[in-house]
Amino acid sequence: MSVLAVFTSPGPLAFQWGPLALRWYGLLIALAVLVGLLLSSRLAKARGIDPALIADLLPLLVLGAVIGARLYYVVLEWRQYASNWVDVLSIWRGGIAIHGALIGGVLTTILFCRWRRQPFWPLLDVLVPSVALGQAIGRWGNFFNSEAYGLPTDLPWKLKIPAANRTPEFLEQLYFHPTFLYESIWNLGVAALLLVLFRQASRGRIRLPAGALSCVYLMAYSSGRVWIEGLRIDPLCLFAEPPFCEGGIRMAQLMSLVLIALGGLGLWWLLRRGRPLPDPAGMGSGAGA
Repeated sequence: MSVLAVFTSPGPLAFQWGPLALRWYGLLIALAVLVGLLLSSRLAKARGIDPALIADLLPLLVLGAVIGARLYYVVLEWRQYASNWVDVLSIWRGGIAIHGALIGGVLTTILFCRWRRQPFWPLLDVLVPSVALGQAIGRWGNFFNSEAYGLPTDLPWKLKIPAANRTPEFLEQLYFHPTFLYESIWNLGVAALLLVLFRQASRGRIRLPAGALSCVYLMAYSSGRVWIEGLRIDPLCLFAEPPFCEGGIRMAQLMSLVLIALGGLGLWWLLRRGRPLPDPAGMGSGAGA
């Protein structure tokens, strides 16, 4: 029997003392933010960007990502909130989506760059490795919450899900695909790829125009999400109901395909145009968003 099957989630609470409770998900998000700050600051310095900008941007970025993730989910699941829209604010009960977080984060970064008169693409390029790494860390929150798992399976790395966390269609099943783990591992690979490309470009071994690294992130992350989403039993569906979205569309797959296309077109355009990375000495005078 697999390790994941034997060592099932200990539960969402890391610590509780009376009314005070500390959840694993919150701890992991905080860890992801801290790691992201350290990594992005280091990459920014290597690219000639003031690391203080990262520290100034990060709180706004987290806020924008959370708002975007929640709004995206609520819009697609409005039937749950139409009769009691006050629950829209109850984010602690769950209900966020990574694609909404990406949209909110990008819009926040654009506004920040216009406010601080900074070039958008170079700044985004030093953020995306941290985004991928943060996603890899944050996905483990799904493990502690016993959520975001996949279809039933008997594979050696199967994951045991408590009955209280199973959907009605699979109450008789015990083991499921650990899709949170698949995505965590995939995102670690994406982060590693981006860091290798960043390092090679910094050493002059490859040519990466400003914005190219962000395009690679879109394609790499979305390629993994397409197939992983196909295993999920809790997808956001358009014109259908989970777990199978029969006759409908899995929104994460649709968005992933759109992002792959946008990333590919963007990378092709940047390489064809041949725009080099800004000279660190002239970073502050680059084009805005």
